[in-house]
Amino acid sequence: MAPSLDRAGYWGRPTSTLDWCEENYVVSYYIAEFWNTVSNLIMILPPICGAIQTFRNGLEFCYTCSFLGLAAVGVGSWCFHMTLLYEMQLLDELPMIYSTCVFVYCLYECFKQGNTISWFPVALLLIFSITVTVVYLQWKEPVFHQVMYGALVACLVIRSIFIVTWYVDQKNSHCKSLITHRPDFLFVIVRVYPWLRPLCYASLGIFLVGFLLWNIDNIFCDTLRASRQTLPPSVGVVTQFHAWWHILTGLGSYLHILLSLQIRTTYLKYRPKIKFLCGVWPTLHVEQQKTS
Repeated sequence: MAPSLDRAGYWGRPTSTLDWCEENYVVSYYIAEFWNTVSNLIMILPPICGAIQTFRNGLEFCYTCSFLGLAAVGVGSWCFHMTLLYEMQLLDELPMIYSTCVFVYCLYECFKQGNTISWFPVALLLIFSITVTVVYLQWKEPVFHQVMYGALVACLVIRSIFIVTWYVDQKNSHCKSLITHRPDFLFVIVRVYPWLRPLCYASLGIFLVGFLLWNIDNIFCDTLRASRQTLPPSVGVVTQFHAWWHILTGLGSYLHILLSLQIRTTYLKYRPKIKFLCGVWPTLHVEQQKTS
Protein backbone atom coordinates (compact mmCIF):
# COMPACT_ATOMS: atom_id res chain seq x y z
CA MET A 1 0.00 0.00 0.00
CA ALA A 2 0.94 3.64 -0.18
CA PRO A 3 0.64 5.24 3.29
CA SER A 4 1.56 8.67 1.91
CA LEU A 5 -1.89 8.83 0.30
CA ASP A 6 -3.63 8.33 3.65
CA ARG A 7 -4.68 11.24 5.83
CA ALA A 8 -5.23 11.73 9.54
CA GLY A 9 -8.84 11.57 10.69
CA TYR A 10 -11.27 11.60 13.56
CA TRP A 11 -10.56 8.05 14.77
CA GLY A 12 -6.80 8.51 14.87
CA ARG A 13 -4.13 6.07 13.81
CA PRO A 14 -5.51 2.66 12.67
CA THR A 15 -5.04 -0.14 15.20
CA SER A 16 -6.58 -2.91 13.10
CA THR A 17 -4.40 -5.68 11.68
CA LEU A 18 -5.80 -4.87 8.22
CA ASP A 19 -5.96 -1.59 6.32
CA TRP A 20 -7.63 -1.95 2.95
CA CYS A 21 -6.82 -0.37 -0.39
CA GLU A 22 -9.15 2.61 -0.12
CA GLU A 23 -7.25 5.75 0.87
CA ASN A 24 -8.03 6.77 4.46
CA TYR A 25 -10.05 9.89 5.31
CA VAL A 26 -10.13 11.17 1.74
CA VAL A 27 -13.91 11.65 1.43
CA SER A 28 -14.74 12.40 5.07
CA TYR A 29 -12.78 13.40 8.16
CA TYR A 30 -15.10 11.20 10.24
CA ILE A 31 -15.02 8.04 8.09
CA ALA A 32 -11.69 6.29 7.46
CA GLU A 33 -12.79 4.34 4.38
CA PHE A 34 -15.90 6.05 3.08
CA TRP A 35 -16.87 3.75 0.19
CA ASN A 36 -15.97 0.60 2.09
CA THR A 37 -18.26 1.87 4.84
CA VAL A 38 -21.39 2.98 3.00
CA SER A 39 -21.32 -0.10 0.74
CA ASN A 40 -22.35 -2.11 3.80
CA LEU A 41 -25.87 -0.70 3.60
CA ILE A 42 -26.79 -3.59 1.30
CA MET A 43 -25.91 -5.97 4.15
CA ILE A 44 -27.92 -4.03 6.71
CA LEU A 45 -31.24 -2.72 5.37
CA PRO A 46 -32.50 -5.60 3.14
CA PRO A 47 -31.66 -8.33 5.70
CA ILE A 48 -33.48 -6.41 8.45
CA CYS A 49 -36.55 -6.23 6.20
CA GLY A 50 -36.13 -9.92 5.43
CA ALA A 51 -35.96 -10.79 9.13
CA ILE A 52 -39.15 -8.85 9.83
CA GLN A 53 -40.97 -10.51 6.95
CA THR A 54 -39.76 -13.97 7.95
CA PHE A 55 -40.92 -13.41 11.53
CA ARG A 56 -44.32 -12.15 10.37
CA ASN A 57 -44.72 -15.20 8.13
CA GLY A 58 -44.27 -17.40 11.19
CA LEU A 59 -41.31 -19.25 9.70
CA GLU A 60 -38.65 -20.97 11.75
CA PHE A 61 -36.54 -18.72 13.94
CA CYS A 62 -33.22 -19.88 12.48
CA TYR A 63 -34.10 -18.11 9.21
CA THR A 64 -34.84 -14.90 11.05
CA CYS A 65 -31.44 -15.36 12.70
CA SER A 66 -29.87 -15.80 9.26
CA PHE A 67 -31.11 -12.39 8.13
CA LEU A 68 -30.18 -10.76 11.44
CA GLY A 69 -26.74 -12.39 11.30
CA LEU A 70 -26.11 -10.90 7.87
CA ALA A 71 -27.25 -7.50 9.16
CA ALA A 72 -24.88 -7.88 12.13
CA VAL A 73 -22.00 -8.49 9.73
CA GLY A 74 -22.97 -5.34 7.84
CA VAL A 75 -23.07 -3.26 11.03
CA GLY A 76 -19.73 -4.66 12.19
CA SER A 77 -18.14 -4.05 8.80
CA TRP A 78 -19.53 -0.49 8.80
CA CYS A 79 -17.91 0.18 12.19
CA PHE A 80 -14.63 -1.44 11.15
CA HIS A 81 -14.17 0.49 7.92
CA MET A 82 -15.36 3.71 9.50
CA THR A 83 -12.81 3.56 12.31
CA LEU A 84 -10.09 1.03 11.38
CA LEU A 85 -9.88 0.15 15.07
CA TYR A 86 -8.99 -3.41 16.14
CA GLU A 87 -12.07 -3.76 18.34
CA MET A 88 -14.29 -2.86 15.40
CA GLN A 89 -12.38 -5.32 13.21
CA LEU A 90 -13.42 -8.09 15.57
CA LEU A 91 -16.99 -6.80 15.41
CA ASP A 92 -16.79 -7.37 11.66
CA GLU A 93 -14.86 -10.63 11.40
CA LEU A 94 -16.30 -12.74 14.23
CA PRO A 95 -19.96 -12.22 13.21
CA MET A 96 -18.93 -13.45 9.75
CA ILE A 97 -18.12 -16.80 11.37
CA TYR A 98 -21.23 -16.86 13.56
CA SER A 99 -23.70 -15.89 10.85
CA THR A 100 -22.24 -18.37 8.35
CA CYS A 101 -22.61 -21.10 10.97
CA VAL A 102 -26.32 -20.25 11.07
CA PHE A 103 -26.42 -20.46 7.25
CA VAL A 104 -24.79 -23.90 7.42
CA TYR A 105 -27.28 -25.13 10.01
CA CYS A 106 -30.27 -23.95 7.99
CA LEU A 107 -29.08 -25.47 4.72
CA TYR A 108 -28.03 -28.82 6.19
CA GLU A 109 -31.25 -29.16 8.20
CA CYS A 110 -33.68 -27.99 5.52
CA PHE A 111 -35.22 -31.46 5.08
CA LYS A 112 -35.91 -32.23 8.73
CA GLN A 113 -39.41 -33.04 9.91
CA GLY A 114 -41.29 -30.37 11.84
CA ASN A 115 -40.14 -27.25 13.62
CA THR A 116 -37.54 -28.95 15.78
CA ILE A 117 -33.97 -28.17 16.80
CA SER A 118 -31.22 -30.59 15.80
CA TRP A 119 -28.90 -30.35 18.76
CA PHE A 120 -25.92 -32.25 17.34
CA PRO A 121 -25.19 -29.80 14.47
CA VAL A 122 -25.93 -26.91 16.84
CA ALA A 123 -23.32 -28.22 19.30
CA LEU A 124 -20.83 -28.88 16.51
CA LEU A 125 -21.17 -25.39 15.04
CA LEU A 126 -21.08 -23.82 18.50
CA ILE A 127 -17.82 -25.63 19.32
CA PHE A 128 -16.39 -24.50 15.98
CA SER A 129 -17.39 -20.87 16.62
CA ILE A 130 -15.96 -20.83 20.13
CA THR A 131 -12.72 -22.47 19.00
CA VAL A 132 -12.24 -20.00 16.14
CA THR A 133 -12.98 -17.10 18.49
CA VAL A 134 -10.52 -18.20 21.17
CA VAL A 135 -7.75 -18.98 18.69
CA TYR A 136 -8.25 -15.75 16.76
CA LEU A 137 -8.20 -13.61 19.91
CA GLN A 138 -4.88 -15.15 20.86
CA TRP A 139 -3.40 -15.42 17.37
CA LYS A 140 -4.22 -12.20 15.56
CA GLU A 141 -3.60 -13.57 12.09
CA PRO A 142 -6.21 -12.48 9.49
CA VAL A 143 -5.35 -15.44 7.26
CA PHE A 144 -6.58 -17.80 9.98
CA HIS A 145 -9.95 -16.05 10.03
CA GLN A 146 -10.12 -16.07 6.23
CA VAL A 147 -9.40 -19.82 6.06
CA MET A 148 -12.02 -20.64 8.70
CA TYR A 149 -14.59 -18.47 6.96
CA GLY A 150 -13.68 -20.04 3.63
CA ALA A 151 -14.21 -23.53 5.09
CA LEU A 152 -17.75 -22.61 6.13
CA VAL A 153 -18.49 -21.09 2.71
CA ALA A 154 -17.18 -24.28 1.08
CA CYS A 155 -19.68 -26.29 3.15
CA LEU A 156 -22.48 -24.07 1.84
CA VAL A 157 -21.31 -24.38 -1.77
CA ILE A 158 -21.03 -28.17 -1.59
CA ARG A 159 -24.44 -28.55 0.03
CA SER A 160 -26.12 -26.13 -2.38
CA ILE A 161 -24.73 -27.84 -5.47
CA PHE A 162 -25.65 -31.24 -4.06
CA ILE A 163 -29.25 -30.15 -3.58
CA VAL A 164 -29.71 -28.57 -6.99
CA THR A 165 -28.20 -31.56 -8.80
CA TRP A 166 -30.73 -33.98 -7.31
CA TYR A 167 -33.00 -33.35 -10.25
CA VAL A 168 -30.34 -34.46 -12.73
CA ASP A 169 -29.71 -37.69 -10.80
CA GLN A 170 -33.29 -38.65 -10.04
CA LYS A 171 -33.25 -41.50 -12.61
CA ASN A 172 -30.27 -43.32 -11.14
CA SER A 173 -30.72 -46.32 -8.87
CA HIS A 174 -29.70 -44.48 -5.72
CA CYS A 175 -32.34 -41.78 -6.15
CA LYS A 176 -34.94 -44.34 -7.15
CA SER A 177 -34.24 -46.08 -3.87
CA LEU A 178 -34.60 -42.78 -2.00
CA ILE A 179 -37.90 -42.04 -3.73
CA THR A 180 -39.18 -45.55 -2.96
CA HIS A 181 -38.37 -45.32 0.74
CA ARG A 182 -38.87 -41.57 1.12
CA PRO A 183 -41.71 -40.33 -1.13
CA ASP A 184 -41.11 -36.79 0.12
CA PHE A 185 -37.84 -36.76 -1.84
CA LEU A 186 -39.82 -36.85 -5.09
CA PHE A 187 -41.75 -33.79 -3.99
CA VAL A 188 -38.54 -31.90 -3.30
CA ILE A 189 -36.91 -32.90 -6.59
CA VAL A 190 -39.85 -32.01 -8.81
CA ARG A 191 -41.35 -29.04 -6.97
CA VAL A 192 -38.22 -27.09 -6.04
CA TYR A 193 -36.29 -27.42 -9.29
CA PRO A 194 -37.87 -24.72 -11.51
CA TRP A 195 -36.66 -21.81 -9.34
CA LEU A 196 -34.04 -23.49 -7.18
CA ARG A 197 -31.21 -23.93 -9.68
CA PRO A 198 -31.17 -20.34 -11.09
CA LEU A 199 -31.35 -18.92 -7.57
CA CYS A 200 -28.53 -21.17 -6.37
CA TYR A 201 -26.23 -20.38 -9.28
CA ALA A 202 -27.02 -16.67 -9.10
CA SER A 203 -26.07 -16.62 -5.41
CA LEU A 204 -22.83 -18.55 -5.97
CA GLY A 205 -21.89 -16.61 -9.09
CA ILE A 206 -22.40 -13.20 -7.51
CA PHE A 207 -20.42 -14.25 -4.44
CA LEU A 208 -17.54 -15.57 -6.57
CA VAL A 209 -17.35 -12.34 -8.60
CA GLY A 210 -17.16 -10.44 -5.31
CA PHE A 211 -14.37 -12.76 -4.13
CA LEU A 212 -12.48 -12.14 -7.38
CA LEU A 213 -12.71 -8.37 -6.91
CA TRP A 214 -11.59 -8.74 -3.28
CA ASN A 215 -8.43 -10.47 -4.50
CA ILE A 216 -7.81 -7.91 -7.24
CA ASP A 217 -8.14 -5.14 -4.66
CA ASN A 218 -5.52 -6.82 -2.47
CA ILE A 219 -3.04 -7.85 -5.16
CA PHE A 220 -3.12 -4.73 -7.34
CA CYS A 221 -3.66 -2.13 -4.62
CA ASP A 222 -0.68 0.04 -5.58
CA THR A 223 -1.79 0.14 -9.20
CA LEU A 224 -5.37 0.97 -8.24
CA ARG A 225 -4.29 3.75 -5.91
CA ALA A 226 -2.04 5.24 -8.57
CA SER A 227 -4.84 5.14 -11.15
CA ARG A 228 -7.17 7.05 -8.82
CA GLN A 229 -4.74 9.96 -8.82
CA THR A 230 -5.31 10.46 -12.55
CA LEU A 231 -8.96 9.46 -12.90
CA PRO A 232 -11.91 11.80 -12.20
CA PRO A 233 -13.37 11.08 -8.73
CA SER A 234 -16.63 9.78 -10.22
CA VAL A 235 -14.66 7.22 -12.22
CA GLY A 236 -12.10 6.42 -9.55
CA VAL A 237 -14.79 5.34 -7.12
CA VAL A 238 -15.64 2.45 -9.46
CA THR A 239 -12.18 1.02 -8.74
CA GLN A 240 -12.99 0.63 -5.03
CA PHE A 241 -13.19 -3.13 -5.41
CA HIS A 242 -13.45 -3.88 -1.69
CA ALA A 243 -16.67 -1.87 -1.66
CA TRP A 244 -17.87 -3.97 -4.60
CA TRP A 245 -16.98 -7.04 -2.53
CA HIS A 246 -19.39 -5.82 0.15
CA ILE A 247 -22.15 -5.19 -2.38
CA LEU A 248 -21.78 -8.48 -4.23
CA THR A 249 -21.25 -10.72 -1.20
CA GLY A 250 -24.10 -8.95 0.58
CA LEU A 251 -26.40 -9.68 -2.35
CA GLY A 252 -25.04 -13.22 -2.76
CA SER A 253 -25.56 -13.97 0.94
CA TYR A 254 -29.07 -12.51 0.84
CA LEU A 255 -29.93 -14.70 -2.17
CA HIS A 256 -28.50 -17.70 -0.34
CA ILE A 257 -30.89 -17.13 2.55
CA LEU A 258 -33.76 -16.92 0.06
CA LEU A 259 -32.54 -20.19 -1.47
CA SER A 260 -32.47 -21.88 1.91
CA LEU A 261 -35.94 -20.56 2.71
CA GLN A 262 -37.25 -21.65 -0.69
CA ILE A 263 -36.02 -25.20 -0.10
CA ARG A 264 -37.37 -25.38 3.43
CA THR A 265 -40.81 -23.90 2.80
CA THR A 266 -41.30 -26.02 -0.31
CA TYR A 267 -40.32 -29.13 1.62
CA LEU A 268 -42.90 -28.22 4.28
CA LYS A 269 -45.45 -27.97 1.42
CA TYR A 270 -46.06 -24.26 1.72
CA ARG A 271 -46.34 -22.13 -1.38
CA PRO A 272 -43.30 -19.82 -1.50
CA LYS A 273 -43.07 -17.29 -4.29
CA ILE A 274 -40.27 -14.93 -5.25
CA LYS A 275 -41.46 -11.37 -5.85
CA PHE A 276 -39.39 -8.39 -6.89
CA LEU A 277 -39.75 -5.20 -4.88
CA CYS A 278 -40.01 -2.27 -7.32
CA GLY A 279 -39.25 -4.81 -10.02
CA VAL A 280 -35.64 -5.12 -8.81
CA TRP A 281 -35.06 -6.51 -5.32
CA PRO A 282 -36.04 -10.17 -4.70
CA THR A 283 -38.15 -11.08 -1.68
CA LEU A 284 -39.75 -14.36 -0.65
CA HIS A 285 -43.47 -14.44 0.08
CA VAL A 286 -44.90 -17.54 1.75
CA GLU A 287 -48.58 -18.34 1.90
CA GLN A 288 -49.53 -19.91 5.20
CA GLN A 289 -51.93 -22.38 3.60
CA LYS A 290 -50.14 -25.59 2.76
CA THR A 291 -50.43 -27.27 -0.60
CA SER A 292 -52.32 -30.51 -0.68
